[in-house]
Amino acid sequence: MANYTDGNTSVCGLIGNPVRHTLSPLIHNMLAEITGINMVYVPFEVPQGNVPEAVKGALALGVRGLNVTIPYKSDVIPYLEDIDPLAKGIGAVNTLVRTSNGGFKGYNTDMTGLYRSLLDEGVELKGKIVVILGAGGVARPAAFLCGSKGASKVYILNRTFERAKDVAEEVNRALYEYNNNEPMTADGLSAEGEPTDIPSIVVPMRIEDYRNLFELKEKFVSLQCTSVGLFPDVNSAVVEDKEFYEHVNVGVDMVYRPIETKFMKLVKESGGKAVSGLKMLLYQAIDAYELWFNNDEDAPSEKINITKEQAEEIYRSLVMEVTGARNIILEGFMGSGKTTVSEILADKLELELLDTDAAIVEAEGRSINDIFAVDGEEAFRDMETALLETAVSEHFRDMVISLGGGLPLREENRQLLGQMGKVIYLRTKPETVYERVKFDDSRPLLKSDNPLEKIKKMQEERGDIYELSADYIIDTDELTPSQIADRIIQELGIDI
Repeated sequence: MANYTDGNTSVCGLIGNPVRHTLSPLIHNMLAEITGINMVYVPFEVPQGNVPEAVKGALALGVRGLNVTIPYKSDVIPYLEDIDPLAKGIGAVNTLVRTSNGGFKGYNTDMTGLYRSLLDEGVELKGKIVVILGAGGVARPAAFLCGSKGASKVYILNRTFERAKDVAEEVNRALYEYNNNEPMTADGLSAEGEPTDIPSIVVPMRIEDYRNLFELKEKFVSLQCTSVGLFPDVNSAVVEDKEFYEHVNVGVDMVYRPIETKFMKLVKESGGKAVSGLKMLLYQAIDAYELWFNNDEDAPSEKINITKEQAEEIYRSLVMEVTGARNIILEGFMGSGKTTVSEILADKLELELLDTDAAIVEAEGRSINDIFAVDGEEAFRDMETALLETAVSEHFRDMVISLGGGLPLREENRQLLGQMGKVIYLRTKPETVYERVKFDDSRPLLKSDNPLEKIKKMQEERGDIYELSADYIIDTDELTPSQIADRIIQELGIDI
């Protein structure tokens, strides 16, 4: 997606190291398009030790706002003019917003994004028991968020108990300072030197003692804050015991590659609600975007408030990107149902539809029969290749693409398809194809005294090639077009 830029274009971006595989540009540039704001978002990879120069340079260049990712979420704090209380309590910022004094104020939308993703799923933290798996970098801010939103108890389970204990003490102390709006001395006294009543909301626990949680009188919210389950370790979960998941009402996995982790599958199998960390990624970006464009004199006359429907549109694009299905591409023999199924898919997923045959006919201003008769089949195949090359060079995305039956035959085309998205082969028996197309005289390759034998011969020639280029194969003979579309959505994991 390319935004139009001119002398009035605002620039926002991301600083971190590394940043080359970030999904943030996809989210923010879609937000700019949806809201009609003249803005582009770009990642900036900042070498270690250059954070002060990066902040100073962004201010000097008029960068409107920045996101901050690892490893600089704490390093950037000394170079800010101000910091939001929640970010201060968490001890990390991920969003910088320009102030009227010409500096940056730091916010933490990672955690507000997590909270917003929970609310989006109908989950409120107030009065709930929360179980956090892991005591790493994500666990501390997650525990602080839960405590600040009124969770009755937050358990941190970790293999190293001392680490869980340290995090629990840090968060309980930070919650006291946040709730009382006053700092605490190193030895636990108030600013006036009085003893403080530090809350004990956050409780450390050895992960092997998780069965003790079964004695709780209510189901809990579980936040999976480790890297276990991250691709390629897709068949692992921190806790494998299915009994644990019977006590989980809602499970959120901070990992979002794969889109459905082993942890999430176990939650679902036990009847709980599973939420991908991709939702948190989306909403932290939305919160940052709203902060950038709702907070100064240049803000739009109407406050930006991204709707649930708009968020879902972006989320679909994120899921397709993460699963590698930035485009859904249907291949198969004539009569396999590509045209009808592609229309249903595009409607269900609210995606643009591209039929390669129809696109070539429109560009040429003549039918495929005419192209074959005048220029020959090879010229038509060249047109197909040129169309794919355009799709790759222009970064086509969020499309359902229905391919002409012969398009995948060229190796060059198959390589281009691999760059464009996920290819689904709609496999259909020759007899089914014949029944569907026997009265269609627009098929130049079926000009034969015995069309069924021609179909069988062509399928024998093409079947292996279709399978070679396919990411998924769906046998269509016993399925309706709508059922085929649902199967594709299920296979790709984009049923949201």
